[in-house]
Amino acid sequence: MTKSLYHTEILNDEGLNGTVSVSDGESLLTSDPLKELAGYNPEQLFGLSWATCLNATIEALLKARGAEARSKAEVHVDFCREENGKGFYFDLKAFISVEGMELADVEKLAQSAHRRCPVSKIIGDYNHVTLEVVPFVN
Repeated sequence: MTKSLYHTEILNDEGLNGTVSVSDGESLLTSDPLKELAGYNPEQLFGLSWATCLNATIEALLKARGAEARSKAEVHVDFCREENGKGFYFDLKAFISVEGMELADVEKLAQSAHRRCPVSKIIGDYNHVTLEVVPFVN
């Protein structure tokens, strides 16, 4: 087994509506996205994870190139029903922008980051993923 650079443990023993706990003592309120309850839902948590990981990977690639541009990763997560009505899926869209960079160069950078980002690797070749490059706006 390879040596872990970071380890965490997360416990959910209350289902969709309750509290999720992290081994360091922190906790987070969770809720059903289709109800008007306080708390984060799985779609939001997944989006938070992917946007953070993807943008951190873009920042690392920019730093490796000696560039000091600001970048953004905005992730949209839609919870959808399968056409056969028997299941569900996430439709995932990431909108990537880098300050002062041509869109064609941002596209190459975004694709490279998507191949390297650990959360993107979990997503794999999932067919409901879109990566789109957009102009940087403050």
